[in-house]
Amino acid sequence: MSTYRERVPRGPARATVLRTAGTRQRRSHLTAPRVPTVGIDIGGTKVMAGVVDADGAILEQVRTETPDKSKSPKVVEDTITELVLDLSDRHDVHAVGIGAAGWVDADRSNVLFAPHLNWRNEPLRDRLAGRLAVPVMVDNDANTAAWAEWRFGAGRGEDHLVMITLGTGIGGAILEDGQVKRGKYGVAGEFGHMQVVPGGHRCPCGNRGCWEQYSSGNALVREARELAAADSPVAYNIIERVKGNVPDITGPLITELAREGDAMCVELLAEIGQWLGVGIANLAAALDPSCFVIGGGVSAADDLLIGPATDAFRRTLTGRGYRPEARIVKAQLGPEAGMVGAADLARLVARRFRRANRRRVERYERYERTGRR
Repeated sequence: MSTYRERVPRGPARATVLRTAGTRQRRSHLTAPRVPTVGIDIGGTKVMAGVVDADGAILEQVRTETPDKSKSPKVVEDTITELVLDLSDRHDVHAVGIGAAGWVDADRSNVLFAPHLNWRNEPLRDRLAGRLAVPVMVDNDANTAAWAEWRFGAGRGEDHLVMITLGTGIGGAILEDGQVKRGKYGVAGEFGHMQVVPGGHRCPCGNRGCWEQYSSGNALVREARELAAADSPVAYNIIERVKGNVPDITGPLITELAREGDAMCVELLAEIGQWLGVGIANLAAALDPSCFVIGGGVSAADDLLIGPATDAFRRTLTGRGYRPEARIVKAQLGPEAGMVGAADLARLVARRFRRANRRRVERYERYERTGRR
């Protein structure tokens, strides 16, 4: 049984007398200790934390707003520390995993770039490990979400899995034989910035024609707002729903109207899905996975999105008709996937904390025996 509550700020983060964890060694999840760990999901608007058990169940969940990105990174680190200490008051926490919306280096210690958090080469792991009494693991949030889906969700049993997260932009992750493939520098899986339309829409990354400009929440909303701003007759329903205030058009509203049968919204989701299928076919040519898991907020459209994506994938796949086709499935764990995956990945480093505790107890017992003589 899980519990959820909003966190009420309790002032500055409490000081702790803790030590930094050493470099993580690769360990199989099958041999990781079955102990509770905390997963943290850091986004541009919220920081979500939860205690997760070895079966992926959330025992308790808390969250707070992300501090304004104009503030120093320390403010966000203070927030993370306070959330972990809050949960530690009620749970025996053995490690902390963090999924950050940004580029994380191959050592999973520094956040190289997080546009929503104003972090540039931020040594997040070591700073937090110096304030928390447990080992800390840091990874990209798409990697942690993919791990969760592979361990507990739609990707269970798959040896070669690619996850695509459709939100404001497009993120992604690659898993092979039970390992997240992070690349030489840790930034693999940035599928959203593959160029699919040379000279196309300008992307915030600085380039033109990136995939996420055609198959993402931003792309969906942009197209709907353009039709509404042009007073297109096909946009009558959505204009009426927002009372003429075009900036109020959102992705969830488009999905809601599409489910109600609005033709324009159904068509927009189909277009997003078609571009999604084209990109998936390109990834299949490069990576040849057995399964694509589609997550993120836009995936809430279900078959209104996945159906057109599957059709476009089959039409575009190189060697179609003469090769096995990867499955395309919707993610199962929802917005908590990144948090659950971060907690589970952290369990791989929890053994060091347990061993350190055992050695500390053994030293104390020897001291007690020696002192009594």
